[in-house]
Amino acid sequence: MKYTTMARRLATITIASFITLIGAGVSQAGTIEDGIVERIQAVGTVCIAGEDCAKAVVVVAAGPKSAKDIYQSGCAACHSSGAAGAPKIGNAADWEPRIALGIDSLYATALNGRGGMPARGLCPSCSDDEIKSAVDHMIEGL
Repeated sequence: MKYTTMARRLATITIASFITLIGAGVSQAGTIEDGIVERIQAVGTVCIAGEDCAKAVVVVAAGPKSAKDIYQSGCAACHSSGAAGAPKIGNAADWEPRIALGIDSLYATALNGRGGMPARGLCPSCSDDEIKSAVDHMIEGL
């Protein structure tokens, strides 16, 4: 009889534990589903001209960047140290053979790239005039 009572108690504990585990799983299911729904939400919205959301958008023209700003934000990465064979700013010996080819050649190299230098240096959003002004800034005073 002892074993029967123990077996019943063990069975009762086992069933109660199982029910508790199932209950915990069901309560977590909502949390898991909520997490999935949250992760697959759209990351943005589309606003079409004429809708209320478009009225809040204000676009301000930035205007041209200064030659010094362009140099410091992109050109300096190589032209301050001579990385990848770039002529160093202020070093006439580095620039002399390039200047001998003419200013149009310098501009063409800056705009189109050559060797290790990518087209437009590191400023793909710069206008042609801005790139040329950065070249002028680098050779100024040589």
